[in-house]
Formats: sequence, C-alpha cells, structure tokens
Amino acid sequence: MDTDRRSLLLAGFYRSLLRLSRWKRDLRLITRLALEVFVATGTHTKSINQHYGRSNLTATILDSLRAAGKDLDRLTHEALAPVDQFHTRGKPATAELAHLAKLQPGQRVLDVGGGLGGAARTLAAEFGCDVTVLDLTEAYCRAGELLTEQTGLSAQVRFQTGNALAMPFADGEFDVVWSQHSSMNIEDKERLYAEMRRVLKPGGRLALHEIMAGPVQPLYFPVPWAPDPAISFLRTPEVMRTTIRQAGFDELVWVDRSQQSLDWFRTRTVMAGAAPPLGLHLLLGDLFVPAFRNQVQNLAEDRVRIIQAIYART
Repeated sequence: MDTDRRSLLLAGFYRSLLRLSRWKRDLRLITRLALEVFVATGTHTKSINQHYGRSNLTATILDSLRAAGKDLDRLTHEALAPVDQFHTRGKPATAELAHLAKLQPGQRVLDVGGGLGGAARTLAAEFGCDVTVLDLTEAYCRAGELLTEQTGLSAQVRFQTGNALAMPFADGEFDVVWSQHSSMNIEDKERLYAEMRRVLKPGGRLALHEIMAGPVQPLYFPVPWAPDPAISFLRTPEVMRTTIRQAGFDELVWVDRSQQSLDWFRTRTVMAGAAPPLGLHLLLGDLFVPAFRNQVQNLAEDRVRIIQAIYART
C-alpha cells in the first residue's frame, strides 16, 4: 500500500474515532440532562420546595436586618450568621467542620444543599476558599446571591439551583464537597454519594455534618427539615458509614455531636418566646417553635444523632 493511500486511510480512521468520541460525549450529556429533568420532576421535589421556599424571603431577611440595626451597605458575613447558618449549632459548627477538613486557601468547594450560603461565605471569608452553592430551592439561591453581593464576596461565592442527585458539574471539578444537614430530604443516598464522589478530584475531601436516625423510632414531627415523614429520609450512623464507604470513600474522621446539639436546641427553644429580629424563625415560619421543641425531644430520647465526618475520595 502506498504512503498516500495509507495516510488517507489513517486520517479517515481518526476522523471516525473523533466522531465516535463526540457521539459518546453527546450521549453522556443527553443522559445527564434527561436525569436532571427526571430528578427535578420527582415525587419529593415539589414538597421539599414547598417546605423550604418562602414568599418574599429576600425582602423579609433585608427588613429583619434593618430591624436588627445592621447597615446593609456594610454588611458582613458574621452579621448574617443568626439566619444564614441553617444547621445545628450554627456558625461555630461550620468553623469546626472546616478545621476538621483542613481546608486550604484557594480550594474549590462545592456546598451541597448550601441554602442561603452562610457556610459558603464563611469558608470564603475566613478560609480563603472558592465556593459554589448547589441548592434545590430557588428562593434560597436568589436570596443567597443578594446577601453575597451585599457582603462583597461574589467573586468567591456563586449559586446554582439544581439537584444533588444530578449535579450540573464536570467530573473531578472540586477539591472538597461540603454538606451540612442536606441529606435528610434525600431518599436515594447511594446516588447522592456517588454524585459527590464523581465531582471530587481523586483524593478530594468530603466534609459532612448530618442528622441521622437514632435507635429509637419514630421521630416526633414537625422537625426543621420536614413537616411530616413524607420528606424525611434518615438512616442510622452504621448504615450511613457503610453507604458512604461503598460509594468510594475512606473515613478519616467521625465525631458524634449529639449531646452538644441537644444543649444548643434546648437553649434556642427557651429563647423562642422572645425571638430577635434575625433568626431561623424567618426560614421556618410557624413551624419554628414546634420543630425546635420536637428536635429537643428527638435528641433527648435518642431518636436522632448528629454527626460530623471527613472522608477522602478513593
């Protein structure tokens, strides 16, 4: 076979490979988009949005900031902590988890279920991280973007409305995946942790601060993450450890924070009768008092456990 003919055949072969590669890439994209649509229209998505979504949320928070005497032109991430750290023990728990994860400046962090972005702004302002917040509730993302702009952190913190079961990110895009109280509303935890692993770089860290099922069941409802059992999907710590390990993670740190959390909820429940202008009651509305009282009882009777953990992607 002459050289010119061989070159033409090789060129045709490589073009065919390129077309096949593009087709596979397009097929993966189409499959992922179809999965996103399927997940977004799933059984629980509407109920979860109804629970967390609040009409005029952004305006309510801004009015409450003014009532609390905050200068909106000089707003800091610390000033927002009473309302934007929507997890047990608030901002101190965020800093605690960041130290456990040994976060470094410049790391790319994905905050799954990051809500208003309180943790994200803390990681950006105090640890120098670049943070993307992924949350299912559009109202939270809109409010979070405005609060981030007001605190001057928009260059380091961004928001993406989306589902944790079909994350709109490339493989290996992040150094750290961060999750504080975001798994309780997700039934398919196998897919959740598979997605978290997918978007992590090899050796990347998974930082968790999650509510899990205790040995005594059932829970008292409502709770802060659900008005009833329909959107609450807790697993025991033992099952969660197995699920995460089987998803492709090595456990580095596991700390039970249940007693500290019970003390925190008890303090907040006592204060509930005279709530300050700025607080989590803005997010929970009429559910705030009964949900916090029930969470005290759930923790006291060992119906829930609260865990912080760090994992490494294998």
